[in-house]
Amino acid sequence: MAVTGGAGFLGRAVVRELQARGFGDPFVPRSCDYDLRSSAAIQRFLDDARPDLLIHLAAVVGGIEANRQQPGELFYNNLIMGTQLIEAARRAAVRKFVCVGTICAYPKHSPVPFKEENLWDGYPEETNAPYGLAKKALLVQLQAYRRQYEMNGIYLLPVNLYGPGDNFDPRTSHVIPALVRKFIEARESGAASVSCWGSGAATREFLYVDDCAEAIVSAAERYDGEEPVNVGVGKEIRIADLAERIRGLIGFTGRIEWDPSRPDGQPRRSLDTTRAADCFGFQPKTRLDEGLKKTIEWFEANRP
Repeated sequence: MAVTGGAGFLGRAVVRELQARGFGDPFVPRSCDYDLRSSAAIQRFLDDARPDLLIHLAAVVGGIEANRQQPGELFYNNLIMGTQLIEAARRAAVRKFVCVGTICAYPKHSPVPFKEENLWDGYPEETNAPYGLAKKALLVQLQAYRRQYEMNGIYLLPVNLYGPGDNFDPRTSHVIPALVRKFIEARESGAASVSCWGSGAATREFLYVDDCAEAIVSAAERYDGEEPVNVGVGKEIRIADLAERIRGLIGFTGRIEWDPSRPDGQPRRSLDTTRAADCFGFQPKTRLDEGLKKTIEWFEANRP
């Protein structure tokens, strides 16, 4: 058993979940030892790990700004890692391949809640499109390999994740860690206001990282279908309301000033999670306020 990206934010949670369920310690290839953009390094990784189950989480990710500044890198790195790894896993006769995609693969104006059958109804939101399309191509590859080679590959579509251990770097972080850091630093500096990207009108759905890890391991155990599966909570929240919640939990009393010159990204995001419940019994456990409190506490205890 192996988990690419197992030392990352989601990967650490998946490794913990595997260990808690008695799977033992999975092989976790580190990028300094195995550059998964290299076919030779991938082959060496598979020779060393010899996995029967391979969970592919490794990805190059970032928030809206990173997607705007580095679309070529995000497209190439994610596509080349995934497509070469799937081919090598096929040749190595890996029993099961679990690929974790992204909600960024959905069309910009998908009807809410997003259903898996809507995935091919249009082009993704422009700022996320290169990353989303690179990950979406892996679904096509897995389905093609299933039909031609009988390879057992499944594909999961998690919604936006958050939780302790997230990336809080303001250059590459996603919305929750970015807001947490901004409000804590503003509270400590006594700032009168905090500037936030966009209009605040866009909506997002957020899944606690440990809940996502539970879903991935449950799918690895119980799901063998060719259709993609949404993984989320099925509830959206306006970014403006999210910011107010985080501000209140942190105790920042200044103003929130929205900067409409910055992009909102996709107008709405919320998933239909029926298939995950039906196919492998997934139900998220962590309420948003509870998860936000844990995330804030972790950052305050662990920041530099």
